[in-house]
Amino acid sequence: MKKFLTLTLSLVLALVLVSSQASAQQFSKRKQYNTVGVSLNAMNYFGDITPKPSIASFRFAATRPNIGLTFMHRFAPRISVRGSLSYGRITGDDAKAADDTDPEARYRFNRNMNFRNDIVEGAVVGVFDLIENRNNYLKRPDFVPYVFAGVAAFHHNPKGLDQNGNYIALQPLGTEGQRATGDQYGLWQFSLPFGGGVRYKLNKSFDLGLEIGWRKTFTDYLDDVSTNYVANRNDLTPGAAQYFGYDITKGIDGTYSTANQAGGQRGKSNEDDWYIVTGLSVNYILAPRIKSPKFR
Repeated sequence: MKKFLTLTLSLVLALVLVSSQASAQQFSKRKQYNTVGVSLNAMNYFGDITPKPSIASFRFAATRPNIGLTFMHRFAPRISVRGSLSYGRITGDDAKAADDTDPEARYRFNRNMNFRNDIVEGAVVGVFDLIENRNNYLKRPDFVPYVFAGVAAFHHNPKGLDQNGNYIALQPLGTEGQRATGDQYGLWQFSLPFGGGVRYKLNKSFDLGLEIGWRKTFTDYLDDVSTNYVANRNDLTPGAAQYFGYDITKGIDGTYSTANQAGGQRGKSNEDDWYIVTGLSVNYILAPRIKSPKFR
């Protein structure tokens, strides 16, 4: 799956680069323009605290809002470059996502993990329109499907709900023994955003967009769950007990298992986490200023 997605992303980027070089010379600066936009989105994640340990599994009720600002420059009949800044939240809860009657899900139900993670992302992507426009913005098509791919940097900070109902930052606790090994995950990460969408021309100045985009990250710790429980309580940061062993069950009878014992398995997916952003955008076209030629 990783190789397929990496190859797909590489092909999209190559297509954008080749097409931009071939068409930029045919698209005068008089036809180039900029747009600014705002988006209201839904945000989900794929990782260890989902109904099933697969990239296609997510819990609809765990959807959280995301908002964003964009700036895009159109410089070829099919090619634009877009920068964006967004903020949103992802969540997960074993008690709600895992079915204790399902033998394959009982492990996650007994684990009883929960988290929320606020993500601030800055991204730059190339946008490739499937319908070209060799005219200016006034004569752009009414309906344009497109694909996009690029790079992004994001800041995240997973937090867990403790027994007192407070959310506590998990990364400093070293819940998987990082305090002893010094192998702590970073809160700043990179991702590869890619996806597709459609734009609809509302009038000469506004477009309405619908888009879905995946973020391939390079960390398995968006949910603070990846490998095994810490084998030695002394390796935990003070205050982390509620995320160790039987303490995470909050004293619920019948939830103890080998899954939450010292050194036992904590994560199960063995894959980097993903997040997905789906939503609507309104984009305003900044009409280009055209300088009249000077005659002598």
